[in-house]
Amino acid sequence: MTAHVDVLDLVAQLRDAEKPFVLATVVRTLSVTAAKAGAKAIISPDGRIEAGWIGGGCARGAALKAAREALVDGRSRLISIQPHELLAEQGLRPGDDREGVRFAKNMCPSKGTMDIFIEPVLPRPSLVIFGSSPVALALIEQARLLGYHITLAAPASEIPEMPYVDKFNDGFSVSDDVQRRFIVISTQGRGDEAAVKAALAVQAEYRGFVGSGRKMASLRQDLAEAGYEDVLLDTLKAPAGLDLGAITPEEIAMSILAEITQLRRVGQRHAAQS
Repeated sequence: MTAHVDVLDLVAQLRDAEKPFVLATVVRTLSVTAAKAGAKAIISPDGRIEAGWIGGGCARGAALKAAREALVDGRSRLISIQPHELLAEQGLRPGDDREGVRFAKNMCPSKGTMDIFIEPVLPRPSLVIFGSSPVALALIEQARLLGYHITLAAPASEIPEMPYVDKFNDGFSVSDDVQRRFIVISTQGRGDEAAVKAALAVQAEYRGFVGSGRKMASLRQDLAEAGYEDVLLDTLKAPAGLDLGAITPEEIAMSILAEITQLRRVGQRHAAQS
């Protein structure tokens, strides 16, 4: 089995396991370089090359730096590693960006040029939905089209027909093993407090409560009396969703996903504008 096949096998395994990584591919070389066009490597979030090869130290530093940046903002990039003399002829310095290409200096005696495409492969964002209300079911339908990994957490006895989800938890519980998680509590009076407590017990970038501000205020008071700190309770957004004037379950679900999308993309928008 060749190294190239090993890389592709590992890509499939990491995708299935919902693990983040970068696929680095040499797309062009000029003059003498250790790796040739088509060479690939998988770079892990901690900066290790897990499989494959894209050259030695001449390319490794620039590729690893670009990989770390790509895993943060989710954007692919092309880096061109060139000898200092060639960069100077073009009026470029290491670190410059021109027409979508990031330039780096090749300090190896070979003086070759290597262009490497850096492609981040990120896990699907995790959406955890507490409850089986009409809004919860509408969220499942719409979120599936947007590529979310969906976990439904609700008593099985309250679900007449199980919707298509990636994971189902019987009751209001969820494991704390996901880095980027968005939680929506749509219990509508059937286990509100238990669901909110479960949502507060795990790490999440977003916790939205489907219900009125009055209901949330009452729940917040009960939770505060139970010992929950204000800094944690402040992470609950109620009512969940952007203020679009939504009325139907489908419209409310859309407003919630719009709010989550706005939060998800803020870092990528800032990176694109910089």
